[in-house]
Amino acid sequence: MRKRAAKKRPLLPDPKFNDQLVTRFVNNLMWDGKKSVAFKIFYDAMEIVEEKKQDDEKSALELWKDALSNVMPHVEVRSRRVGGATFQIPMQIRPDRKVSTAMKWLILYARKRNEKSMALKLASEVLAAAKEEGAAVKKRTDTHKMAEANKAFSHFRF
Repeated sequence: MRKRAAKKRPLLPDPKFNDQLVTRFVNNLMWDGKKSVAFKIFYDAMEIVEEKKQDDEKSALELWKDALSNVMPHVEVRSRRVGGATFQIPMQIRPDRKVSTAMKWLILYARKRNEKSMALKLASEVLAAAKEEGAAVKKRTDTHKMAEANKAFSHFRF
């Protein structure tokens, strides 16, 4: 990079839960700059989670955070060209990348679900991920399996 790295801008916490992580999630959820729509989807999803949850000791936000941590990958494979061959090399992931990857997967697989509204899709995916099931958690386990299978190439790390 020619210039110095860009400064991280501070995120404002969301109005309802007063949490920066929620704002970050909503920014990923947002389409076409429609942040108020994204917030509405998220808050509606949290209300649905509140209604559908089994255990009473955890709030909807805590369930969402559990779901996020269950989707978070710890290792990933990166392509690296050595000689003429391309190897998939397992690498540790930075903490901020872990969180953003988990958010992206949760939103991606929520969008692919077959429910009526996006709020319902997101709520279902969050509940599934909190119980360590669902497509987003499967993606994490597949990523970990891929890293485990390519452990032999970890000496090519860069």
